Order: sequence, then structure tokens, then C-alpha cells
Amino acid sequence: MVASTQADREGLMKAGKIISHIRDEMIASTTPGVTTKELDNIAGRMFEKYGAESAPITTYNFPGYTCISVNEEAAHGIPGAREIKEGDLINIDVSGSYKGYFVDTGRSFLVGEGRSELVDLLDATEHVFEEGLKTFKAGAKLNGVGRAVHRTAAKFGYRVIKNLTGHGVGSSLRDEPAHIFNYDVPWNKELLKEGMVIAYEPFVSTKAEEVVPSSDGWALKVNPGEFVAQKEHTIIVTKGNPVIVT
Repeated sequence: MVASTQADREGLMKAGKIISHIRDEMIASTTPGVTTKELDNIAGRMFEKYGAESAPITTYNFPGYTCISVNEEAAHGIPGAREIKEGDLINIDVSGSYKGYFVDTGRSFLVGEGRSELVDLLDATEHVFEEGLKTFKAGAKLNGVGRAVHRTAAKFGYRVIKNLTGHGVGSSLRDEPAHIFNYDVPWNKELLKEGMVIAYEPFVSTKAEEVVPSSDGWALKVNPGEFVAQKEHTIIVTKGNPVIVT
């Protein structure tokens, strides 16, 4: 989507406020002993309260309002009976629509006190996100995003997941451009346009460069002992700094 009118920008900001509130409430409620289904039920009640809809359900018939991934799961974890433990690495990904405007956001975090290697991974992911964010300017080449993400991850001693990408969003959960790669793709010379709405989500990894499907058909995982952290916001491209919607 290209947000070309004030009405579009206001609609996206309203949707972003709701969906980010759901994300933050779920993160605040993530404590040892709670199940991922209980966290997802919080989202369900909030979607209903605000008159918003879960994009994974409406788009893919996903078995949950949100995606909640734990430890070896990098993305698309199904909410269920799994209990959260102290030190778990959690990713909560909330995407939804409000009055026809779609936004997507997520964040990885530790529950309570965690291992130092995971603290370092999360810290590096923040730096990676910020460096990539600087490249979102109208007129810039799209592959500059992946170049900055990959280079910064390597600077901190990490890798990126190559088969998970950001994407366009706004009028649906997945708009054009179809992929915002987390590494340099030389042929991807498309130019960013003013008003373009992007779900920007670098995935930073301790070892893995690809995720694989789990047996449930939804969750994407890495090998035991490997970890992935993600940070995601919906942004609007401008001639200057991008506007963060979520």
C-alpha cells in the first residue's frame, strides 16, 4: 500500500495504536506459568473490545489470534498449552486490521532473568533494527535495507534468517513489495516510494540462516541450541525518517 492521503495515514495510525496496545499487553502478561493460549486469549478479548480483527485468522485461518513463538521457534508459533518458563526467549507477533487498514508488529524478549547469550542477541537485534531503519527513505534502493541489516548483524557476530522477510502491508496483511530481505540481494533495485507502508522485521540468529517447518505445519524452527530474535514495526516511508505506525 502507498498511503497517499491524510485519511490513509490516520487510518494506519489508528490501527497501529490498537495493535501495538495488544502487543504490549501480551508482553506485560508474559510471566512464568502462563500458557501461550492464555496470552492469546488476551489478544482475542482486546480485538473484540476495539472492533479490530486478527489478520492471521482472516487471512490464513491460523489457529490463534496471534503468533507466539518460544525458544527454538522463530516465527508463527501456535498458541496452546505450552507453559512459559523463567528465562524463555519469546516472540509475540500481532497483526490485525481496523476499518480496513492492516498493520503488523512483533518483538522478541526474555521472561525474567535469562542467559547472557540471549541478552546479547536481543541487544544486537535492537542495533540491527535501528541501522536498517535508517535506510528507509523515499528514492533509496530496497536492497539497501538488507545490506544494512546483514552487515550490522555480522558486526556483532550474528547471522540473519534468509527465508523470513519483511513485506508490504496496509490494504492487506501482505502487500507489495512482497519481500524486504534481511541480506543484500543485488538484483532487487526497486526504489522505495514516499508513502509506502512496510512491515520491517529483521530476524537475527546465533547460528542459523534458514528456518524449517515444524510438524504442526505452522511454526518455523531452528535447530536445538540455536536462537533467533526479531523486532518488527509497520512503518510509512517518507523523504526523511520513516514514520513508525506501531
